[in-house]
Amino acid sequence: MADAYAALLDDLAAEHASLDALVAELDETAWRTPTPAGGWDVRDSIAHLAYSEDLASTAASDAEAFQVRLENLMRAIAESPDALGARLIGEGRSKSGRDVLAWWRASRAATLAALHTHEAKARLPWITGLMSAMSFATSRLMETWAHGEDVADGLGVTREPTARLHHVADLGVRTRAHAYRNRGMEMPEADVRVELTAPDATTWTWGEPAADVVRGPALDFCHVVTQRRNPADTRLEITGRHARAWIDIAQAFAGPATDHRAPS
Repeated sequence: MADAYAALLDDLAAEHASLDALVAELDETAWRTPTPAGGWDVRDSIAHLAYSEDLASTAASDAEAFQVRLENLMRAIAESPDALGARLIGEGRSKSGRDVLAWWRASRAATLAALHTHEAKARLPWITGLMSAMSFATSRLMETWAHGEDVADGLGVTREPTARLHHVADLGVRTRAHAYRNRGMEMPEADVRVELTAPDATTWTWGEPAADVVRGPALDFCHVVTQRRNPADTRLEITGRHARAWIDIAQAFAGPATDHRAPS
């Protein structure tokens, strides 16, 4: 477990570096490039990550301080449904792209440093409740990758998929029940098997053989569970009504239930 956790933190750092390389040389005009995330440009996407990493580093280093921040955030959201969006990107819109980049670099470094002080099974607070340091780090990698895809799409860049997608895919599978709970629905007892083609052409699988199956490229599955692509725009093969029902609401990230983007 210790070796797996250390490797995960290395992968998280690598995912940070991959996205950093994509935006490091942008000029201020390019920072304002719209992304497929409605109303967000490249600067907004990185500002969201910076804000999230600020929150994550607090959670991983000072549980009491995180609880105070979370209560303040939940209070603001209760008073105004728009408060969450304003918090996620608002501060970034008062900064230049270069300043947002510096903010993200500092906040993500603080998160990584804090995570290195924990063991894999340590319980850390987060918006959705306590989670292991392993799951916490995986969630940070997923969010970095997903918003990185928005940035790449906005800039017209195609990123080569890597083995780090396994972390995203695994989280996507493990959050099946969360997708139902998040919508006030009861998850069917039926199993769903997942068979994905990895970037190196090997196969990643989850679950025992079942009537309901999701199979196809790992990249497509990751795009769907992070809601970066509509299932209709992917090569996923979805067999069985329980598999279809899940994929229609799949959501690997925390926060209110959201729907897939419209098909292209």
